[in-house]
Amino acid sequence: MPFLDLPDLKLYYALDDHTDAWTRPDPVVFVHGFTECTEAWRAWVPHFSRRYRVIRYDQRGFGQSGPVAKDFPLTTDVVVGDLAAVIRRLAGGRAHVIGGKSGGIPVMVLAARHPELVKTITVACSPVTPPKAAGWIEEMERDGMRSWAHRTQRERMGSAMPDAGIAWWSDRMGATAVSTAHAYLRWVSAIDIREDIKRIRCPTLVIGTDTARRGRAEFEGWQKTIPGSELALIPVDGYHAAGTAPDETARVTLEFIARRSPAG
Repeated sequence: MPFLDLPDLKLYYALDDHTDAWTRPDPVVFVHGFTECTEAWRAWVPHFSRRYRVIRYDQRGFGQSGPVAKDFPLTTDVVVGDLAAVIRRLAGGRAHVIGGKSGGIPVMVLAARHPELVKTITVACSPVTPPKAAGWIEEMERDGMRSWAHRTQRERMGSAMPDAGIAWWSDRMGATAVSTAHAYLRWVSAIDIREDIKRIRCPTLVIGTDTARRGRAEFEGWQKTIPGSELALIPVDGYHAAGTAPDETARVTLEFIARRSPAG
């Protein structure tokens, strides 16, 4: 299996490239959210891999990159550093970067701090301030990760997701170690990147929903502070549009990249 050797861990990644062999396609890097892994993007891959070199990776603590300790000092610098290393080592130049839910946090901070690494960014249903996670750790420790994932899944995925899909996502998310959840939630519960995103200068697409958990006003409020950014609202009743409506969100993203991508 492919792993990227970093000083303190091996970061699992997957490559998908079905472009014409004689071309030099742009790389697209996908960043998953909390308790997810590379599989979160599986439905997006066919849409992208015929035109782009698709790079997915398991964030530190998740999937095949392995868990982190409960007291691991996870910080914005750490998660952004991992993403920057993926782009520098695997993309071979600037990349289009796409993040889902809290995976959009390092994507936006990277764009603000390292504009030389990004061509465009897309963030789908991402927060810029702490998400609502009260009681989650206690529930995870008491009932287990899969039980927590299954209980919260319908709000996340919405009414259109079939029961089999709810079970599949719950299995994937339920495989995350509780120790990783401790480290991750300790970090994300204090996140506030509202000032960082004002420094983003690359073409930016914000994909949002209008749900009780993350409504239109929330997305519009911070999206407008990113110069030249665009907002696309997906008409679903879950707050994970990239997961519950992958075909539509992928289409919107591909159109955005084709229209706004800088040359070179």
